[in-house]
Amino acid sequence: MIRPRGTTKLAAIALAAVVTTVPATAYAAGGEGGPKNQRDSSSSRGGLQNGKINVETRVQTKVNGSSGPAKPGKLSSVDGDWTPPACWYEPAFSPKEIEAKVKAWRKVKLFGIGDFVGDVFDGYYKDGEPYKDYNLDKQGEGMFWAAAVNPNRKDDPEANSCDKLPFWVPESETPKEPLAVSPKVLAEYAYDELPLPKTEITMAPDGETKVNLPTWIWLDKAKFRKVSVTASLPDTNLSATTTAEPISLKINPGTKDATTYPASGECPIVDGRIGEPWAKGKAKKTPPCGVKYLRSSGDGSYKLNATVTWKITWTSTTEPGGRLPDGEFGADQNVTVKEIQSINR
Repeated sequence: MIRPRGTTKLAAIALAAVVTTVPATAYAAGGEGGPKNQRDSSSSRGGLQNGKINVETRVQTKVNGSSGPAKPGKLSSVDGDWTPPACWYEPAFSPKEIEAKVKAWRKVKLFGIGDFVGDVFDGYYKDGEPYKDYNLDKQGEGMFWAAAVNPNRKDDPEANSCDKLPFWVPESETPKEPLAVSPKVLAEYAYDELPLPKTEITMAPDGETKVNLPTWIWLDKAKFRKVSVTASLPDTNLSATTTAEPISLKINPGTKDATTYPASGECPIVDGRIGEPWAKGKAKKTPPCGVKYLRSSGDGSYKLNATVTWKITWTSTTEPGGRLPDGEFGADQNVTVKEIQSINR
């Protein structure tokens, strides 16, 4: 019987070679795509993908502030070089569960692949390089941590950056691995889970306006308020709360032939409101937030884009917390602009 030995990378390379030759129906050990009759409660979270054992994350989220029934909006970071983590490592398997996973692999009889993969894992977790007997003598004293993919970013190439095989972490110890789950990682994950309201502005006139007529723009004060999400990992003290607070509205009229109010096109929040509702008697006033079109849209319409900038902060009971990159979330609205008709007598 072959007992490959060596480092994590060597084992991963060997497993990668196996994975590329195994049909999807042969994924055992509770892997995604594995036959249901080969799954059990001890291995249902794990799957062998591209030479790695990945697990479905156990991180849970809870919305603490509600912004109404709006579906979660996709925040775009104003920092183009930053995104929430695509993967991390989290506590996943007890010694008995790792052992059960290897036994499940040995049930795959296709071309002897099951035994080959079992031998690779035995060489790593059973025969003393670097573990012995799956750490069964340490049952209850720690967990094997495995790679978990952010479900919001599973198609992100960075989701493959967590390429280590499950590694042992004693109870109450923090692994030195930079991608190990932590309050900050949870806060960054919660960034993706913030349920933001649709950026649907109110305009006056609504739908159709006239050339050189200022159009007032504002946002519903009740909808645009702070919203926060708490992300936590069950059975640990790892938790973080990420909060989004609207700070401004950016207007892009959809044409160069327009004037925005203010000139920057960015309307700040004043007294908790973005913009000011139009009312009778304000016709000759300049809107604090709005747009004036200088040319007709002809037979079509202009695509006005309204984007809200959100300030993002996070807190935790175990770490100081701080700021995360501001986020933007916007939407387009069609605006028809007509010429003012004059009557010739």
